[in-house]
Formats: sequence, structure tokens, C-alpha cells
Amino acid sequence: MTSQLPPAEHPRSIRSFVVRGGRTTDAQRRALEELWPRYGVDLSSARLDLDVLFGRRAPRTLEIGFGNGENLIALAASHPERDYLGIEVHPPGVGRLLLATAAAALTNVRIVCHDAVQVLESHIAPGAIEEVLILFPDPWPKKRHHKRRIVQPPFAACLAERLARGGVVRLATDWQPYAEHMLEVLGACATLENLSPEGAFVARAAERATTRFERRGERLGHAVWELAFRRR
Repeated sequence: MTSQLPPAEHPRSIRSFVVRGGRTTDAQRRALEELWPRYGVDLSSARLDLDVLFGRRAPRTLEIGFGNGENLIALAASHPERDYLGIEVHPPGVGRLLLATAAAALTNVRIVCHDAVQVLESHIAPGAIEEVLILFPDPWPKKRHHKRRIVQPPFAACLAERLARGGVVRLATDWQPYAEHMLEVLGACATLENLSPEGAFVARAAERATTRFERRGERLGHAVWELAFRRR
């Protein structure tokens, strides 16, 4: 696995993530070494050619911050006609998704271990993605950390540009203040329209798998807020 997180001197100094020192199992470590060449994406200075990357032209879903990959692997297995590109910065989660992808013999999954904002800005072409999933991103609840939230106006504009016409971004969070923040930010983006008839939140997407973060929130009694916006 040769893809690395961006160096500290990169001009985007405020990041939406912190790489935590979670334990990487021996199996995950082997996956990062042995399976990365098959499913991993090593970034260069050029934009990704997704047709070359997947070896075909197909509708594409991008999941930002896939965690342990439960949702992404379930969707990829259920929809072999679609391609799935996952972005995650935590090596244990990447290792788990590599193992699951190989075990299921899937050919429609590729993985990036890098800052999602930089990937969108520099490596995804405009109009290249039909669907974006951002499920339970870090809410950075303390006011002094709100600037770290990934959903900010410049990010929303970039995200909308990478979506194909009619493409959809779906988000979920169990932190109500962040849900309201995302609703405000995405609602202010002129090229996105809210799919909620009331202009607020939407029902849970039927195919979305329950993630580890969501299960933890359920145990704590947290409600979940979901959003869906379409590219005009």
C-alpha cells in the first residue's frame, strides 16, 4: 500500500479527520500489503480515469469515510452493475474492506486511503459520479471545532460539481446540530435541490446497511437524521 496521507505542509491545514491509532490486526495488515495492488488506488498528480480504473463504464457511487466498509460492501455485492469507490483514512477500516472485497470476489470496488476533500478537488472529474454517500461523518460537536466539519460551503460546491446531472448525495448523522448545519449548507448550494418535499430531512434509504457508528448511536438512544440532495 503506497498511498499516503498528505504531508503536514499541504496548504489545506484544517482537516475534517484525525488519524487515530486504532489496532490493525495481522489479517488487516496482510490485506494492506497483499490486496492493495488489486483494489487500492495510488494517487498521482492526474485526475482518476474511472473507466480505466474499473475496466468499464458504469454508474458510480462514491462513499466518503466508509468506516469498516459494511455499507459499501453490501451495496457492491447487491449491485454488480454499479462501481463503488470508497475513501477512508483509517488503515484498519481499509484492511477490513479489502478482506471483505476479496472474500466476496467483487470486481466493482476500489479504495482510496487519502483526504476525501483533496481527492474530490484534484482527482475526480466534474460530472464523474452518480451518487455520493457520507454516512455519520465526525460531527465535531465543540464549537471551536466546527471548522473541521467536512460539510462546508466550498466542499458542497465541489461535491455538486463532481456529481453528474441528476446525481444524488445522501448523508446521515445522529447529531442533530450537525444535521441542521448540513441542511443549511447544502440548501444554500444553488446547484443542489433537496429531495425532501418539505425541504428538510428524508426517510432512511432502504438499502443502507447499518454501520458500526450507527449501532453505537442506537445503543445510546440517538435518533438519525438523513438528507438527500440532487444535482440540478
